[in-house]
Amino acid sequence: MNTVISVKIDKKVKESAREVAKSAGLTLSALVNAYLRQISATRRIEIYAPEPMSPQLEKSIAKVEKEIKSGKISKKFYNAENFLADLGK
Repeated sequence: MNTVISVKIDKKVKESAREVAKSAGLTLSALVNAYLRQISATRRIEIYAPEPMSPQLEKSIAKVEKEIKSGKISKKFYNAENFLADLGK
């Protein structure tokens, strides 16, 4: 037996979730239903919230991006032997 639930949610969040569901071949209803079944089966609620980048991480990423743009990066290696040989130069 199915039942209907009503949830208030931000319009942008709803549309974004609908796009994600659609990309997986699901309706938003099927996605919510699957998540609720998962919670029921595992008795766990798992919510992913990305942590904001620290100032140090932002600096490191900016440094690497600058090195990539300037060409100050190593060549590609397709195996460990070639990498280790290049280190020995």
